[in-house]
Amino acid sequence: MDVFGKALTDVYRTGEADTLWLHNSYGEPEEMPVEFFFRDDEDMPVLELQALHMCSGKVLDIGAGVGSHALLLQAFNIDVTAIDISEAAVNIMKDRGVKKAFVQDIFSYQQKFDTILLLMNGIGLTGTLPGFKEFLINIKNLLNPGGQVIFDSSDIAYLYEDMPKPLNQYYGEVSYQYEYKGEKGNWFNWIYVDEATIETIAKETGWESEIIFEDGEDQYLVKLTLAQ
Repeated sequence: MDVFGKALTDVYRTGEADTLWLHNSYGEPEEMPVEFFFRDDEDMPVLELQALHMCSGKVLDIGAGVGSHALLLQAFNIDVTAIDISEAAVNIMKDRGVKKAFVQDIFSYQQKFDTILLLMNGIGLTGTLPGFKEFLINIKNLLNPGGQVIFDSSDIAYLYEDMPKPLNQYYGEVSYQYEYKGEKGNWFNWIYVDEATIETIAKETGWESEIIFEDGEDQYLVKLTLAQ
């Protein structure tokens, strides 16, 4: 079982977990509150609730975790498919009542949807700026005519207020590693994309981008539709 999945499983089974550490490429390790992934609508930020209300038609929830967003969409009678690469997370999703939950890598998916959703900075799974651009090109194959992609991201320029930004890569590209009960997972790449860069790359790859919501803390909700 993956390290992150073990922490999720402990919380789900017992209601508590040891500290889940998130090592990163830019500073000291951070504590990741595992309970955060199990929150309901009353504990969700406005940004996420806004995104869920925008969902329509057949929805694909990418990086769905333990299914908190998918369960709310189901409650709205929306046809949602939830996917994650963590088998433990998907097992929890199924047990919590998500009807369509699959261990699946988005880059090998074949079906088509009306809304593609990536919340909690799920767009970060594209890893790098070239990866983000490639994702925007390839995701078109999963979208029905008139469909939309909805995701949130953050501008992490604030991390570099007291030190220079990296010279050899985009400053929003970082790396993470989970540690739980002394066991460490593999390092993985993650990306936070600033608003101007999103707009530029969206235009380059044939999308129209719109900032739907900003929370005042460098986080924002983005809607992409195919350019006409």
